[in-house]
Amino acid sequence: MRQSHQLPLVGLLLFSLIPSQLCEICEVSEKNDITPLLNTMIHSKYTRGPSTANVLLSLKLVGIQNQSLRQEMIKQIKYNVKMRVSDLSSGELALIILGLGACRSPEETLIYDYHLIDQLENKFQAEIKNMETHNDNPLTNYYQLSLDVLALCLFDGNYSTAEVVKRFNPENKNYYFGSQFSVDTGAMAVLALTCVKRSLINGQVKADGGDLMKISNYTKSLVDKILSKKKRNGLIGNTFSTGDAMQALFVSSDYYNENEWNCQETLKAVLMKISQGAFSIPTAAAQVLPALLGKTYLDVNRDSSCVSGSGNFNISIPEPVTVTPPESQSNISVNYSVRINETYSANVTVPEGSVFLAVMEKAQEINQTIFCFTMEESQWGPYITSVQGLWASNDDRTYWELLSGGKPLSQGVGSYVVHNGENLEVRWRTY
Repeated sequence: MRQSHQLPLVGLLLFSLIPSQLCEICEVSEKNDITPLLNTMIHSKYTRGPSTANVLLSLKLVGIQNQSLRQEMIKQIKYNVKMRVSDLSSGELALIILGLGACRSPEETLIYDYHLIDQLENKFQAEIKNMETHNDNPLTNYYQLSLDVLALCLFDGNYSTAEVVKRFNPENKNYYFGSQFSVDTGAMAVLALTCVKRSLINGQVKADGGDLMKISNYTKSLVDKILSKKKRNGLIGNTFSTGDAMQALFVSSDYYNENEWNCQETLKAVLMKISQGAFSIPTAAAQVLPALLGKTYLDVNRDSSCVSGSGNFNISIPEPVTVTPPESQSNISVNYSVRINETYSANVTVPEGSVFLAVMEKAQEINQTIFCFTMEESQWGPYITSVQGLWASNDDRTYWELLSGGKPLSQGVGSYVVHNGENLEVRWRTY
């Protein structure tokens, strides 16, 4: 536990400048607007996997109560922390802590029964150590590193403010994917830095006065970068980064002018994407839901009861609808390529409605040597780990990029639905 310190006068003055309310709360007014998100989180098979904690956190933050679903998720999380905590990444463990402790509830005791804060501290230090020995590259990524800091900050874990200041400079390469600023990474960093800033101001942690100024400057710079990624339709970055961006902008209203962001416009754009079925993976649905109801991860409060608020919907879990497949299903043809130093291509036929992964599997059947690949399950669904035996690596900052018509895809290999005549490609890339 960290020591409490008397609030200095300068801290008191700074504290008085923190807005007591979020800048502009724009939230959905109709339950129907979020019903597709709830159905995704309830019925998808991935809710029973790595995304469980993310879904639990989201539902608890917005006040949605369903005991049977909650018990099932707690059971899954308990198994993970009891049997395979060493296999969890730092960010996965941070999300588990946030989900279990989002509000006062019986499952919060699991955090302390299994010493999860201590284990997260160790994983966070392992991330830092890897950065020191591998050209500033963490074991995972800066999104997870930000989740680590946020969870440690909210749950009185030990972390070094000086280390945060050293690592979270907005010009750090880890905020970028290729040459593009990663909006969701920057947004999660804003949430983490805001928590650290508040802890400094209220005296929960002790730090150099210059650290507070640097954290404020970092936050301002990151907010500017996030706002620079606004699109004409209101989305920020891409469809899936917009929820995180909204959270970051909710808590940082003192760093931008009111006319720099139209929250209602962004909300409208997200609702349009929901109606189009964009958030078909539980993690994507869980990530956007809190912002739609005016909540952020900084609303996690283990001392507050899990009570209803303006966003409370009492839902029941309907039985899954059995869909009878059509008697005959038409096929489509796509061109699939693997590009490393040279390009290997094949024409692949798959059933209409197939996802990118089905194309890769069919291509592998055609030529095991050229099109062989491996994948792993994640909270975002399956992702490609290797092609032709060439493995993606965090240390080397390499990955397999999915493209259609030469343009990178924002959806994953297990969710992007391919179309007849499409030119699909997996390409070996560095970032």
